[in-house]
Amino acid sequence: MTNSINEFDDADLFFVIGSNTTAQHPLIGSRIINAVENGAKLILFDPREIPLAQFATLHFKQNLGTDVAVLNGIMNIIIQEDLCDRLYVESRTEGFEDLKKLVTRYTPKAVEQITGIRASELYRAAVMYAQADKAMIVYAMGITQHITGTDNVKTLANLAMLTGHVGRPSTGVNPLRGQNNVQGACDMGGLPGVFTGYQRVNDPATVKKFEDAWGVTELNTKPGLTITGMINAAHQGSLKAIYVMGENPLTSDPDITHVEHALSNLEFLVVQDIFLSETASLADVVLPAASFAEKEGTYVNTERRVQLARAAVPPPGLARPDWVIIAELCGRLGLAADYGGPAEVLKEINALTPSYKGITHARLSSGHGLQWPCPNENHPGTEYLHREQFTKGKGSFLPCDFKPAAETPDDEYDFILTTGRVYYHFHTGTMTRRIDILEREAHEPLVEINPEDAKKLGIRNSDTVELESRRGSIRLKAEVTPRVPKRVLFTTFHFREAPVNRLTNSAFDPVAEIPEYKVCAARIRRCP
Repeated sequence: MTNSINEFDDADLFFVIGSNTTAQHPLIGSRIINAVENGAKLILFDPREIPLAQFATLHFKQNLGTDVAVLNGIMNIIIQEDLCDRLYVESRTEGFEDLKKLVTRYTPKAVEQITGIRASELYRAAVMYAQADKAMIVYAMGITQHITGTDNVKTLANLAMLTGHVGRPSTGVNPLRGQNNVQGACDMGGLPGVFTGYQRVNDPATVKKFEDAWGVTELNTKPGLTITGMINAAHQGSLKAIYVMGENPLTSDPDITHVEHALSNLEFLVVQDIFLSETASLADVVLPAASFAEKEGTYVNTERRVQLARAAVPPPGLARPDWVIIAELCGRLGLAADYGGPAEVLKEINALTPSYKGITHARLSSGHGLQWPCPNENHPGTEYLHREQFTKGKGSFLPCDFKPAAETPDDEYDFILTTGRVYYHFHTGTMTRRIDILEREAHEPLVEINPEDAKKLGIRNSDTVELESRRGSIRLKAEVTPRVPKRVLFTTFHFREAPVNRLTNSAFDPVAEIPEYKVCAARIRRCP
């Protein structure tokens, strides 16, 4: 997030797109609702009638996979109506003319044809966002899990810069991360092309710094594979072994049949987890890890806040904290990893990561966390980014054209299937489905279908149906509800007994390589 969670309280307007906030990030969802009840406006873009819709000033049900067209259309109106922040654009950005040239083609009428949003309604949204004093863009995986996920994010940034809604309190572009420490994993180099703090693995000065610190030579400067790339490489036979930590790709990755073939093609599979997940059941070696309550360490939340957590209880049996397992493996491989504890690991992070230099163990022990960048021990942390300038000086407009989803309905597969989460469960249910009270509230998979579609197909509430795509089929119960528009089906990926990712498309964004979980063609029928 460019901004902080506390700043939600003072925003004038929220522009929420691709985020079922109350289900996926309920505390932030509550902040938005409280702000709206105190006078803030809410512009919501979501094809479904999600709970946040009842609080929306404007709710738009765009056609799935058309976000770039929606946003370009809004920017077209803002420019045509001279509502952009001219001073901000001239002093703090570059590339405006290229953006203007591209969005000129996205007239309200043209956008209506693509997105299904009426031109007059799109105009209202554009004016409302542009004229707000403090407007926060909020998005989640409904933006990123498309083949155009990177373009979606770039276009949101274009919109924020065009109106000067970046670099001030209660503004900005604010992604709500999908897991509690996914921000921390990325910060610590859990991406194929970077070391800690997003320092490039192919930058000579950075490589030299890490080589000197670790006492090694010739670190590999070639970016590695993403998860998608690993699965494809395993399927092709060029990748021989995979070490999985806290991940369940046999349920969470798209086109599970493809994943099954890939994992079975490996010579060696190691899984490190707190429970025996579906993926762990296939492993040659399972390394039992400690849960969050059984280990000390730092977590980084969605607002870039690094927080220290203490162990409440010791790990059971042979389970160990992740860092201990990795350090012992390093030792057995003849690699130096002589850390005395998490504080020493953080000390190395401080030394090698400029944005973390001032986030020391001592400071975290006596406070409520620090937000990076925090360049020295006297720095209070950064509540919001880009206050006076962007990282490279001026912000660059990066115009993006609309591209349709990789797979759209046809005569054979005549519905769009989209996936997401429910309030009571988290991802593949490895943890939440073991909690009785949560399992009681949401104990079985359901597929939402619009009443008009259900009537035509003879489907009634709680009927068992077969949901099928070009990649496979599953059986589950139908929930007949107007929450979904006609010709759209929605279900979750929490339930191993009806793994929807057996159906989803493995087509992915060419930059981030995130699969298109949010759109694929499907069909549905009532089971006899």
